[in-house]
Amino acid sequence: MCGIVGYIGNKQAYPILIKGLQRLEYRGYDSAGIALINDNDNLNLYKSKGKVADLIHFAEKNDVSGTIGIAHTRWATHGEPNQVNAHPHYSQSEELVIIHNGIIENYAVLKKGLQQHGYTFQSETDTEVLIQLIEFVKKSNNISLSEAVQLALNEVVGAYAIAIIEKGNPNCIVAARKGSPLVIGIGENEYFLASDATPIIEHTNKVIYIDDEDIVTIERNKNLIIKTIANVEKTPEIKELEMTISQLEKNGYPHFMLKEIFEQPQTLANSMKGRVNVDANNITLAGFIDNKERFLNAKRIIITACGTSWHSANIGMYVIEEFARIPVEVEYSSEFRYRNPVIYKDDIVIAISQSGETADTLAAVELAKKEGAFIFGICNVIGSSIPRNSDSGCYTHVGPEIGVASTKAFTAQVTVLTMLALMIGKEKGTISDERYLNIIGELHQIPDKISSILKKNNDISEFAKTFTYAQNFIYLGRGYNFPVALEGALKLKEISYIHAEGYPAAEMKHGPIALISQEMPVVVIATHSSTYDKVISNIQEIKARKGKIISIITEGDDTVRNLSHFAIEVPHTEECLAPLLAVIPLQLLAYHIAVEKGCNVDQPRNLAKSVTVE
Repeated sequence: MCGIVGYIGNKQAYPILIKGLQRLEYRGYDSAGIALINDNDNLNLYKSKGKVADLIHFAEKNDVSGTIGIAHTRWATHGEPNQVNAHPHYSQSEELVIIHNGIIENYAVLKKGLQQHGYTFQSETDTEVLIQLIEFVKKSNNISLSEAVQLALNEVVGAYAIAIIEKGNPNCIVAARKGSPLVIGIGENEYFLASDATPIIEHTNKVIYIDDEDIVTIERNKNLIIKTIANVEKTPEIKELEMTISQLEKNGYPHFMLKEIFEQPQTLANSMKGRVNVDANNITLAGFIDNKERFLNAKRIIITACGTSWHSANIGMYVIEEFARIPVEVEYSSEFRYRNPVIYKDDIVIAISQSGETADTLAAVELAKKEGAFIFGICNVIGSSIPRNSDSGCYTHVGPEIGVASTKAFTAQVTVLTMLALMIGKEKGTISDERYLNIIGELHQIPDKISSILKKNNDISEFAKTFTYAQNFIYLGRGYNFPVALEGALKLKEISYIHAEGYPAAEMKHGPIALISQEMPVVVIATHSSTYDKVISNIQEIKARKGKIISIITEGDDTVRNLSHFAIEVPHTEECLAPLLAVIPLQLLAYHIAVEKGCNVDQPRNLAKSVTVE
């Protein structure tokens, strides 16, 4: 869960690398570092604890010249965040320097063996062990850096995306990946490398996505050489990026999170573009059409995901079971991959991930593939690992999501799952034509309805100030809105550090009701639904115990409004689409409470955007 970036070409590397680190800081921000080879072939390394701004302050007094370099922003795994543990890391001779994203699982065994050969270690990191191993292999066999990397990685267990430069060799970067993302950008007589495309897009839109167990030798003014760890040469496949620079800027918003909340009318329109056709009264998903028989014959669907994507998966379970009448199981990827699950060859496994690189979800995909299941990926990042490892799938097309707390990815995932459920149900005849057409019409109106909710932003900001004192929150919802309660609670705890829990509203009296008091804010999602009267009963129970009630209600609902301390209205829609509207005020509420508390909403403590390690 770190950001790596590299450059080799005719320009000065330092400003390119620093800008790249700033683009990647959402991936890790507890320390940062940079290594450059100058025109005298000196290898200069600078690193510091803290954010990229701290690195800039530290490095600017030193020699930062050179047209080749690598840089890193860290989210700590092995060793506390400090200057010594920050990347890059020298080898013992200080002739090699490495940056690394991932975890070397057998580092302790490797370290012990290297110590027996006289190697000493400065840091607590697994990464330093890796660069020492590569140097040992290189010197012991008197071979090139790329050959040493290939041999050394055959001894490594774990995940990695690495880039290495060598003192006295200012014309070469060697990079490799397994289980952690790596992309190479191709410019005019220059190459860029990074954990994802965000640092590359302002320089070139031509990229190569590196596959697992690939080793890349990047030489100045030469073609890339890609070989597998088994020494099989591969032909690079160049792709074009679809993102734009403006998507990576705040565009006047104080935080990326707020910008991304406000982007949702447009991002959902983009997600439905070419798929929801109101005039033709149909939905078209190529990933379904090309594999229609697999879906129609499926006896079971398993959805695997983590975090926010797991919440969208639960809404997907409701819509698929209601419209397609296929049983659905939702699994945490981290549990699914380790519990020896029963998987049949006619199962469909839907893997959901914003980044497409979530380590646990990717491992779940690999497990399901080995058992012969059909893999359908739902992902935002084109060319990422999960889409490349899926049999079919669907991109969400919401553009880069920089804020660590996911917002627009959630609503797009729910939208894609709803479209998929409608297509399956239509083909199976398990949804009536009238219901099918009504939902298509409502889907088309969702972006405008979200826009109307966003107009309440100032009101939500104002009453959010009331709740900065709170140490705990409870979120309640029923049916389709229960996963929304989970997602609302997650957003609050992620960015404001207030403990929050989501529950099915009916379960409140089976334990959580003991927590209700005048000091306990309770958020109740009480939009019109088939369980509306039951939710009112739950609200009465909270009110009787003097809990502070914040309700999300359908426009014109005076009944719940009169029972609440604060009520936020959302437009009426189909019950199955209510999560797309109800989640918006919850995102805004979490955001404004966190801002009022002075929290860094885009880079909350201990979190990183793309979880590429276990």
